[in-house]
Amino acid sequence: MRVLIGCEYSATVRDAFRRLGHDAWSCDLLPCDGDPAWHIQGDLLELLQPGRWDLAVFHPPCTDIAVSGAAHFAAKRADGRQQRALDFVRALMNAPIERIALENPVSIISSQIRKPEQIVQPWMFGHTESKATCLWLKNLPLLTPTDVRSIPECGHWDNTTPSGQNKLGPSPDRWKLRSTTYVGLANAMAKQWSTPQPYQPRLEF
Repeated sequence: MRVLIGCEYSATVRDAFRRLGHDAWSCDLLPCDGDPAWHIQGDLLELLQPGRWDLAVFHPPCTDIAVSGAAHFAAKRADGRQQRALDFVRALMNAPIERIALENPVSIISSQIRKPEQIVQPWMFGHTESKATCLWLKNLPLLTPTDVRSIPECGHWDNTTPSGQNKLGPSPDRWKLRSTTYVGLANAMAKQWSTPQPYQPRLEF
């Protein structure tokens, strides 16, 4: 398949598809952290021509719509940032591509556009971390967990404090580290969406 991974600079999902033989490309406004040979640095919307892609996985920026930033919503609504973010999500969901997955943390996409088909966690795919990830799907099956892990003996996930907060400290790369897709989840996307099955009802964990 010809696969487009939108808003990805890490190449994590792109390379998972490429390892299976697909012609997969990533696109972002930022340069690629991986091999730039299959990365398009530029405007994602310019790549959404009919017939160009068989499948797309989109990771739109969550800065202005994630519920974790609800304290700043009033300002983001007032200056138009939140509406622009939602308009971008709608444009991706309505792209002329047969199979689409859109990934985001818990956000107002659920209330302003529609609820996700599935919410997954990295601990379902071989990681001992917690990060609720919502998936909006078009003509793609729900992901099946591949390696469900239990919470560590310390009583909290490796990426959280005992009180459940993310323990990643402030740094210039903090936003990058938090937004990068977990490899186990990326591999599940590539393997399970390479041979799509009929649509399944919404399933949440």
